[in-house]
Formats: sequence, structure tokens, C-alpha cells
Amino acid sequence: MADQVVTRFAPSPTGFLHIGGARTALFNWLFARRVGGKMLLRIEDTDRERSTDAAITAILDGLSWLGLDWDGDTIYQFQRTARHREIAERLLAEGKAYRCYATQKELEEMRDTARAEGRPPRYDGRWRDRPAGDAPKGVASVIRLKAPVTGETALDDQVQGRVTWANENLDDFVLLRSDGTPTYMLAVVVDDHDMGVTHIIRGDDHLTNAARQMQIYAALDWAIPTMAHIPLIHGPDGAKLSKRHGALGVDAYRAMGYLPVALRNYLVRLGWSHGDQEFFSTEEMLANFDLAHVGRSAARFDYAKLEHMNGHYMRASSDQELVAAFIASLPFLPNGSTLIDKIDPAMQAKLLAAMSGLKERAKTLVELLEGAMFLFATRPLALDDKAVGILDANGRAHLAQLLPRLAALPEWNAGSTEAAVREYAEVNRLKLGQVAQPLRAGVTGRATSPGIFDVLEVLGRDESLGRLQDQIT
Repeated sequence: MADQVVTRFAPSPTGFLHIGGARTALFNWLFARRVGGKMLLRIEDTDRERSTDAAITAILDGLSWLGLDWDGDTIYQFQRTARHREIAERLLAEGKAYRCYATQKELEEMRDTARAEGRPPRYDGRWRDRPAGDAPKGVASVIRLKAPVTGETALDDQVQGRVTWANENLDDFVLLRSDGTPTYMLAVVVDDHDMGVTHIIRGDDHLTNAARQMQIYAALDWAIPTMAHIPLIHGPDGAKLSKRHGALGVDAYRAMGYLPVALRNYLVRLGWSHGDQEFFSTEEMLANFDLAHVGRSAARFDYAKLEHMNGHYMRASSDQELVAAFIASLPFLPNGSTLIDKIDPAMQAKLLAAMSGLKERAKTLVELLEGAMFLFATRPLALDDKAVGILDANGRAHLAQLLPRLAALPEWNAGSTEAAVREYAEVNRLKLGQVAQPLRAGVTGRATSPGIFDVLEVLGRDESLGRLQDQIT
């Protein structure tokens, strides 16, 4: 039996789970799950000044909301510092690393000289072969890898193809800082090896890191995982994704009313394709995802496409599913938390009855909430400006004449109320809209809503008549 595929998602908890990180996690998850492998989660919290518990919570919550589970316990890199130090000391003992005592001033002079000569700034290897007896007294050293200085380091990347680096351009980089803490380069290699990671799927901003990390693997005689460096996400204008483009945390997309299934589908199509197919169920993603169809060029983030996709999933959801998603999202939607106490069985029944009309007019849960506000409104209704204008323009006169007709109906449903309103319009030689708009304004406080007769049925006789009475007294 072949070795099991093991991927990992390894975010730094210095901020939210941004959209690019979420896509990286999704690609790792799909690649592993498709073949029955594992996806592990490692929090790279070695930057103690910038790592926060709030960021860790946001990352874990964001992954869970997107439906991306991971195997085993979450691994925290900082807790493995002793192991990283042990490996640095091993390389030192084997003559594959060395102590460097170069001062900060010397390093700055090296950089300045390199820039003046038009070379990339690199450490010049001055302590590479010096005897231990040259070590200055009382000065803490760093440990540097004794990297190869000739030949090349080559990576057969699953997305980028063959990538090579001339070793003379890769300096003897630091493995262990003078305070005994490991660098990112060392910690990542040791953790990936110890976790049994077989495939590293990450952004192509890590491509240069791959060369240095491969040199550490080689020095340790460890098998190098298969690597795939996926292009970054850019904005619609082709520039690097920024906050103005949508480089927000996953929690922000939740607050904007996107469904996790829609965001997941949108993210999988950012850089990966399967023919011309746009919409994928989770099962279809798992059946079809591969690295061969991840493009090399940057994907472009497009809010309009995301909204379109979200609207599709909202309309495709059953009314029951959408009610459940709406209620679960209320704590995160703008002003939604103020409505949570109003979600009782009666309100859930009203939401369910109204949902077929609500979801046809909404592309996000925020728009759905806007449309559903008439259900939560308390009497007397606060009217928006357009509703005020409609009622002031003879609207209330129509309501006064409609009210007794509606009150006299033996049955209260969308069909009976529509028939009564149509009859009134015909008798008075009015277009239906001339009557339906004041009715909508009086019952919902707004100029737009789901079908007004569906609204009347959902609200019920007493509430509907009460709201209309408020507007004419």
C-alpha cells in the first residue's frame, strides 16, 4: 500500500484568516480528502510579539465555518522550539552548519557593499570555515546552514513546473538565532518532516523559501515533500489583492452574508478549473480536484461573480435550509444580533412561509435580512422615505377604502387578498400598482418587498389590518 497523502495548512496567527489563506486551506483539504489522506493544521506562532489568541480563534472559526476540518490535534509551532534547536545542533555537530559571530554592523556593511556593486544582498560566508578558536569571548552566535556554493537547487513543482536556483545566489542562511530561537526556515522543515507531510501546497510567494528549505532537507538526508506553489489572488485590476479588492478575513465575508458553500465554490474556481463548469457540490470538488489544472497565472477576485454565485446557492437552497442558515448567521450580520431574541417558533414559521419570496430578491443574507425586516417590525411601523412619499400621494386614501374590504374577507390568504385588491382597482379604474404600492408601504414600511399578497398571508389578518389601521388614523 502506498504511503498515505498528508497535507498541512500552516497559517501565522498575526491576523484573521484572509481569503488567500482560506483558498490554500481548501486546496490542501480537497487534495488530501480526495484520496483518503489527511490534512493537518499547524499554527505558526513563533512570532510571539504579533501572534494573538484572537487571531488563532478567528482562524479556527473561519476554517470550521467553511466546512474545512482537519485531522488530529492542532499543532502549535512555538511549543516545538526545543525540537527545532535539537536539529540545528545536530547539523552543527555533523559539520553541515556553523556558528557565525558577524555583528549587526558587519551585516549592514555587507548589504551596502552588495547594493553598491549591483548584487543581491547576501551574507558573505566569513565565518563558514573559521576555527572555533576565533570565536570572540562573550558574543552570542547564530547558527547558519553550510549551504552548497556551486551547482543548482532544482524543484519539480506540481504547478510551476521545473524551477531552478543557482546555489551561488543562495547564501548561508540562519537556522538558529543568537537567542536560541529557530528561524521560520528551520521550523517549517522540521515540523513538516515530523508531521509526515507528503505534499506542501502553498502560495507562490513561498517559492524562494522552497529552495532554502530543500537545502535543509538535503543536509538532514530527509525526503523532500512534493511541492505545489499556487499563484496568489489579485484584484480585478490585476494588482496584488488588497483590502479595497476584498483581501478581508473570512469572518468579514460571513458578516457580508455569504453562504459558506458559495464562498467555498468561489474559492475553488480561483485558479483551478474543470472544463467550463462553474458550480460544484462538495462531492464534485472532491471527485475532480487536482493540481494539474491549477493555473500558473494569478487569479482575479471578483465581487460580482461571488455575489452571483451566492445568489445561485440561496435560490437553490430549500426554504428550510435557508431559514436555518439565516438564523445561524444573525449574530454576524449587521444589526442581526438585535433580532435573535425574536426568533421564536412563530417567527420561524413566518420566515419559512416568506422564504420562497425573499430568496428570489436577495443575493446575500444581508439582503435577505433587509427583505425580511417587515416580519420583525413593530407597530407603528417606521416608514422609509420612499414609503412616506407613496402614502402621502393619495396612498392613505386608498388604504382607508381597502381596509373594510380586506377586513370583511372570510378567508385570509394571498389569493383572497389579491382578488379583493384587484376588484377595488378595477372599480376605481386604477392600475394594480397604484393600489399595491400604498398597500406595500403601509404593511412593510418600505417601497420594495416580496410579493405584497404573499406578505399579507405571512403576516396574517390581525397584524396586516393593524398595520394598515396605523397608517390611516
